[in-house]
Amino acid sequence: MLAAGRKSSPQSDQALGELCRTYWYPLYAYVRRQGKTKEDAEDLVQGFFARFLEKNYLEGLAAERGRFRAFLLAALKHFLANAHDRAQAQKRGGGTEPLPLDWQDADARYHLDPPDPASPDRAFDRRWALALLERVVTRLRDECAAEGKARLFEQTKGFLMVGEAVIPYPRAAAELAMEEGAVRVAVHRLRQRYRGILRDEIAQTLDDPAQVAEELRALQAALAG
Repeated sequence: MLAAGRKSSPQSDQALGELCRTYWYPLYAYVRRQGKTKEDAEDLVQGFFARFLEKNYLEGLAAERGRFRAFLLAALKHFLANAHDRAQAQKRGGGTEPLPLDWQDADARYHLDPPDPASPDRAFDRRWALALLERVVTRLRDECAAEGKARLFEQTKGFLMVGEAVIPYPRAAAELAMEEGAVRVAVHRLRQRYRGILRDEIAQTLDDPAQVAEELRALQAALAG
């Protein structure tokens, strides 16, 4: 997706905009950690995205080895360091169409986040990883709902990232009125699909799909750290 985004088209622009809408909150939290107020952070992030999308900054992605995560943060740092860009940010993109971002929710999330002793860059990576997992779960939930399996998903989603040995299959089977073996098969398939969506979502943020495994390890390390 990112390689295609270097040559602007309606499809690539839409895909890039979707990536920005998915991963904007880690940028907002990063700006807040620089001591900016809620209002200033809103203006700066919206102004950054307006310029980012207008100028097709993806042409410089190779400098970050094809990682949209690292490239986006580097681009934001450059934007924050530029006094002219800060002035333009106060105009919320200078008349361009702003991204539809939920600022009220962002501020509430920021204040609910526990204090993070990590550096702003590491905290950004952790928030990025959490946003990625939220995106994956949302896609999986929507797929299950479309297949008429919404209740099954709600009853088994808690098993996606826990060890096999601790899953209470008998209780889940009783709650779903299913055979225990059927629940085991359903959880196995759900986990397989979860991993597939996870890899797909990571691939969409990379210039080189061969880096998926490396990026997955980096994000797992960010969550563990």
